[in-house]
Amino acid sequence: MFVGTQYPIHSDTDYEVLAQLGVNHINGFPPGAAETWNTDVLSRYREKVESYGINVDMVALPIGTKPEDNQSPNIMLGISPDRDREIETCQNIIRACGEAGIPAVKYRLFIIGITRTEARRGRGGALRSSFYYDEIDQHEPPGVWGEVSADEYWERIDYFLERIVPVAEEYGVKLACHPHDPYTPDGYRGVRRVLGTVEGMKKFVQMHESPLHGLNFCQGTVSEMLEDPRREIFDVIRWFGSRNKIFNVHFRNIAGRKLAFEETFPDEGDVDMLQAAWVYKEVGYKGMLMPDHAPKISGENSATVAFAYCYGYIRAVLQSIDALED
Repeated sequence: MFVGTQYPIHSDTDYEVLAQLGVNHINGFPPGAAETWNTDVLSRYREKVESYGINVDMVALPIGTKPEDNQSPNIMLGISPDRDREIETCQNIIRACGEAGIPAVKYRLFIIGITRTEARRGRGGALRSSFYYDEIDQHEPPGVWGEVSADEYWERIDYFLERIVPVAEEYGVKLACHPHDPYTPDGYRGVRRVLGTVEGMKKFVQMHESPLHGLNFCQGTVSEMLEDPRREIFDVIRWFGSRNKIFNVHFRNIAGRKLAFEETFPDEGDVDMLQAAWVYKEVGYKGMLMPDHAPKISGENSATVAFAYCYGYIRAVLQSIDALED
């Protein structure tokens, strides 16, 4: 395992900083609109990043629900023929990744975006992204998507996988899907968030079964699905990891539980992150452990500093488990 990141790149200096911090694997951000990511664009991008001693382990497919963000909303809204055109864009990116030597793509099959409530103060006054279900408007109406039942959601997922998995198999590119963040009760904003539970995730990875079809396993998001993440998360890691369904790990901690949690620095949440790393090693996971979100801290370059802290923590955890094994 190794330290990774998906932290946005603002300049070439950011690649230098990542290399200096020992972050040598990334979820990349190729230039231009996703529709332009052909083999040549991705090859040149990979070669540039490699010139800093950093590997591009994956890029993100453009899938979301906001047309203004150019995020292929019709894939999950189920609107054809637009969703077929958007799926074709994803197929083309997968082909280009395979030909350009980028081994994986990550993606989200969200209808509702990431829902949060007012931030809470954590260690030293740092702001923690938080979600307390009893503080939101539980009767907020659906958005442009309307009412979406579980059966309808699964049909849209099946429609997508049926057209994407064969392309991934042809070009040898892993598909890493992020679960729904956070879990919400059935019917919230008109939607049954089928990938917001562990059972839903299990069903998902067994659809269109393939060694290239798995998860961007967000440990923080999965912890947010559990009644007692401090105790339960390790068996969830074992279930997916032992089946080789974990292709990337968002190594994030929380304080709290399902429907009431705060996102913390890795060392101050409820989950024993050293033990979690041991479990990833136990199941044979060999990919990136990366920060996902980090609390907002004070000062200039606060996001960079917060993520740098997380990189150092992950490096220390990995060195610890390697040393103990020896």
